[in-house]
Order: sequence, then C-alpha cells, then structure tokens
Amino acid sequence: MAIKDILVHVGTSARQGCVDIAAALAAEHGAHVMGVHVTTPPDIPPYIEAQLGADVIDAQVRFAEDMATEAKAAFDQGLSANTISTEWRTLRGDLVEGVQAYGRYADLVIVGQVNPDEPALSLSEDVAGRLALSLGRPVLAVPYAGSFGAVGKRVIVAWDGSRAAARAMGDALALMKNADEVRVLSINAEDGDCGVHDAVAHLARHGVKAEAHAVQAHDMEPGAMLLSHAADFGADLVVMGAYGHARWRELVMGGMTQHILEHMTVPVLMSH
Repeated sequence: MAIKDILVHVGTSARQGCVDIAAALAAEHGAHVMGVHVTTPPDIPPYIEAQLGADVIDAQVRFAEDMATEAKAAFDQGLSANTISTEWRTLRGDLVEGVQAYGRYADLVIVGQVNPDEPALSLSEDVAGRLALSLGRPVLAVPYAGSFGAVGKRVIVAWDGSRAAARAMGDALALMKNADEVRVLSINAEDGDCGVHDAVAHLARHGVKAEAHAVQAHDMEPGAMLLSHAADFGADLVVMGAYGHARWRELVMGGMTQHILEHMTVPVLMSH
C-alpha cells in the first residue's frame, strides 16, 4: 500500500513528535497531510455547571481555543516545506469520532500516546487504542516522551500468525521498503515460531529484507519482552496487531496491546 494521504492528530501530548513524523513521511512518500485538532467540550453536569458560574466556563472555552491555535501553529511550522501538500481541520466534539470522520480516507493516521500527567481537555482517553480497533486504517502511535523524526529504518514486526498481525505487517509494507533492518519477532509461540520464517519470506517477495527471531520467555509479560527487544535492537518502529474485546459495553484492549500503549518508547504502528 502506498502512503499518499496522512492524517495527523495535533493535540497536546506528543504534538511535536506527531508533526515531525508526519512531515518526514510526507516528504519521503510524496503524501498529502491533513492536520486535525478536536476540541472536546468539558463533561460537566448541569447542576455543577450552574455552581461554577459563567467566568469559569468562559475560561475553559478560552483554554480550549488557545489549545487549537497552538496546535495549528505547530502544524504550520512543522510542515512549512513548499513541497508538502497540507490542509487543516479544527473540529468540536468527541476526539475519536472526530479523527474517524477524516481518518478513513487516510492511508495512515498518526496520533500521540496519552500522557497521564497532562491535564488536557482533548486527551482524556486512550485515543490510539480506540482508533486502532475501530478505524479500519493503520494507526501510528507516537510516544509522548522522546524526540522522533523519520521512522522505518530499524523495524520490529511482532508476529503471532494472527489476522491482526498479518494486517499490520501488510499495512506497514510501505514504511519498510527503505528499511536498513527488519526483524520479525515471535514471542512464546506454542509451535515454536508460528510461521515467522514464512512471514520473512513474504516480506522478501515485496523487496523487504528481514530476519526471523523466535523467543521463549514465559517469565516476562510479552509486551515487556517486545519493548525490551525493540530497545536492544535500536528499533525506530514497532509493527503489531491490535487486539481487544467487549466488556460491559466498553472497548477493552487486549493485555499486550494495552501494555505497549502505556509503556511504548518508540512509535508503534497498529492495525486491527
């Protein structure tokens, strides 16, 4: 899949990292970039809103407007190259629904990892996880800590032979075409490697040179093992399937997916 349309959510968490990666990928692939900022109204019960008073409500509105202005400025500055085609949308409402409205027309959606210490109106939920499960397009989650530019030079593909893993690997092909090294990694597979060598052969037929690694480490949580491997390998991108299931009418991420979203140290491409 070629990357010709990129959507980047420009909020507060991982803002610079998201914009930098969008700019680098757009320049590399000749892609159009849409920047999106979603202002989410504060969820305040009417009886509490009446007690707060107009001044407090007005201050919250101004804060949200300032966030949108700052996001637009960061987007414009980061994608100021004349060769990059861009457009901008400022939306109001639910964050995930806002990104979905335009994200389904994108080849890649870039969002920031939620910073739990950041009191931001627009990042009150697990955006990357919900989008990965519901959007139908690959989602590139960018850590809120660290500095990131281009991705896809040293890539780890988490492989377990599942539908989601196959979808993620296929969605990441365009990002791996110019990789220096790709490692296809299986962790604690019941059959030893769950077809990891076949996955490597498939990538080779697409011009992606990769090597297979199968590890058994039952004393370590698979998500922690994956991130440890990524650190040792010096990866700048992790590719993995996103897993989830319904519980009490809420979308709950699978254990490994949730661990990666909470503890990621490098950008992670997820598909479902």
